[in-house]
Amino acid sequence: MKERIVLNEETKKTLLSLYQNNGVGLEGNILKVIDPESDKEFSKYIKKCIDEDKSRQTKRLGITKTVQKQNLDLQKAKDEIERINEELKNSLDETNKAKELVEYDLDILQKKNQYQLINTIVNVALVVIVGVGILTTLMYMITMFSGKDTQIIASAWTNTISILLTNAFSIVGTIMGVKYLQEENKK
Repeated sequence: MKERIVLNEETKKTLLSLYQNNGVGLEGNILKVIDPESDKEFSKYIKKCIDEDKSRQTKRLGITKTVQKQNLDLQKAKDEIERINEELKNSLDETNKAKELVEYDLDILQKKNQYQLINTIVNVALVVIVGVGILTTLMYMITMFSGKDTQIIASAWTNTISILLTNAFSIVGTIMGVKYLQEENKK
């Protein structure tokens, strides 16, 4: 049998007065061991205190369950945010790698296009220079073999050849200067 606590009359009156005047009653496990004896008013007080204590415990339990559910929801949200952040980080890393690869490919393509353009310019310039040189030489030879005076055409031929050589060196120098300048800009 459980041990019971018997309160004296003065303590009972003090507890009843405290409850009636201030709404403060006993709570917790102490209510299970207080013996109201045959005092009906104190018996009602103990029963009210037990009922109110159960009601408060039920409310606290409900609040605890609500807080636990909210904590679980917050943890799930946190885990989801961490997962999304990891995916974003991985996507950003992949994007940066792809960007670097595209920039590298673009650089190679630009160099290839520049090389092809320079090559085309040099080839056309050489064809023009050689063509004019051959044409002028043929005209000079025709004039020589025809027995006509070659003094005027000889000076024209010399001037044309010297201009063609000067232009050829100018083109090559310009191309080399542009190429050197591009290499310096990259450094």
